[in-house]
Amino acid sequence: MSTGSFGKEKIEELRKLKEEAKAGGGQKRIDEQHKKGKLTARERLEILLDESSFVELDMFVRHRSHDFGLEKQRFPGDGVVTGYGKIDGRLVFVFSQDFTVFGGSLSEAHAEKICKVMDMAMKMGAPVIGLNDSGGARIQEGVVSLGGYADIFLRNTLASGVIPQISAVMGPSAGGAVYSPAITDFIFMVKNTSYMFVTGPNVVKTVTHEDVSSEELGGAITHATKSGVAHFASDSEAECLMGIRQLLSFIPQNYREDPPRISTKDNPDRAEAELDKVIPDNPNKPYDMKDVIKLVVDDGLFFEVHELFAQNMIVGFARLDGKSVGIVANQPAVLAGVLDNDASVKAARFVRFCDAFNIPLLILEDVPGFLPGTEQEWRGIIKNGAKLLYALSEATVPKITVITRKAYGGAYDVMNSKHIRGDINFAWPSAEIAVMGPKGAVEIIFKREIEKAENPGEVEAKLIADYTAKFANPYIAAERGYIDEIIEPSRTRPRLIRAFEMLETKVDTNPKKKHGNIPL
Repeated sequence: MSTGSFGKEKIEELRKLKEEAKAGGGQKRIDEQHKKGKLTARERLEILLDESSFVELDMFVRHRSHDFGLEKQRFPGDGVVTGYGKIDGRLVFVFSQDFTVFGGSLSEAHAEKICKVMDMAMKMGAPVIGLNDSGGARIQEGVVSLGGYADIFLRNTLASGVIPQISAVMGPSAGGAVYSPAITDFIFMVKNTSYMFVTGPNVVKTVTHEDVSSEELGGAITHATKSGVAHFASDSEAECLMGIRQLLSFIPQNYREDPPRISTKDNPDRAEAELDKVIPDNPNKPYDMKDVIKLVVDDGLFFEVHELFAQNMIVGFARLDGKSVGIVANQPAVLAGVLDNDASVKAARFVRFCDAFNIPLLILEDVPGFLPGTEQEWRGIIKNGAKLLYALSEATVPKITVITRKAYGGAYDVMNSKHIRGDINFAWPSAEIAVMGPKGAVEIIFKREIEKAENPGEVEAKLIADYTAKFANPYIAAERGYIDEIIEPSRTRPRLIRAFEMLETKVDTNPKKKHGNIPL
């Protein structure tokens, strides 16, 4: 009888300690978190993970520091909640920093907890999701906390391309703390409550005399529109966390698996007469490539990535007959869909992710070339354009291109042409595949004839018409086999589905090497 009573006391003690750990930094600090419009570390996990699926690890870990009076403040968990759970029934590993404990600052013990779940994620072949809300390194621990960051960075790097890594910045992320999210595959931020920067506003003001707010310097909109650091800028924390769930539905657990397939009622043979009318009669008139995407993919559902950054390029995930595809598309409605520095890097990064995780690529092409100008050249358009060329050349997943209208110059080569191992290359009858547009070509080829003509305007117009009829079409490329098939726009969806189905058993390899040297 006494043994049972003793056991009951131990159980009660365990429950009490668990409640203490779950309280984080206490109710006062939890209230302060809520006043800022932010959820607690545990509340975020409740939204992110399937109900009752979270299993916590290292709940009772505490820091081991004795400097600056830290030995008097030893909270269980040490400012980060770690463990594993499920999203749509699939295993994920998570860490969620707790701002109510030492401002979520990273200590040696805190870093060890994160490293443990990252190591487990690698062994189990499951995604790792980090919810970041931290004041940075715990200053009182000095170099030990810096070492903790480096331990995490190394794991981020080694896990890259092995398992998906997703970061959500739910509050501050400053100094060294930004480099873990930067190495991960996707970064989510929340408008008005999260920010990232290497050096904060005060340091910036001291060094450069610029007066800038945290939001302006490193807020969600700044990183989603200007720097491209953030892939998603959510209106609320709940929206952010649901976005992570949606993203994971398109991607596999690890590099050895294929993306999940879901059942769909959308007819794979569905034709869309609307597509026959998408391309304007005037070749210089824009149209929205997102309309094309939504008419082709299952149920019109497109999960866009980097929506607010480099909008002349569209990237994101969709499904064709229930199977995930990564879409890379020029956007004629923005800068005529040209390739520039930001668009090239944006697309290259996305292509490499899809290739790493066995997600087939669909390239929708309407590109007049690379954006000219001193700013583009000085910022490295040669090098940055080459990143996209490199990424698509290197990719061994199934790759299908549809040229809807313009495919001019080097941009034709870069956008998954047959010459860089495009598997199936379709063109609509409206496609124009040439070194450059008819007007520019005529002005170069027939410069002297036009200058000598009595009526240069009429002569030029006739020459442009002749050139257009002869070259601004897909038939010469088709004669050479550079285009596999010229298809009616309305039949794009069924042709893509059948082509991707044919490519399911594709095997392609790159030469044996340690790794290539992408033009970074």
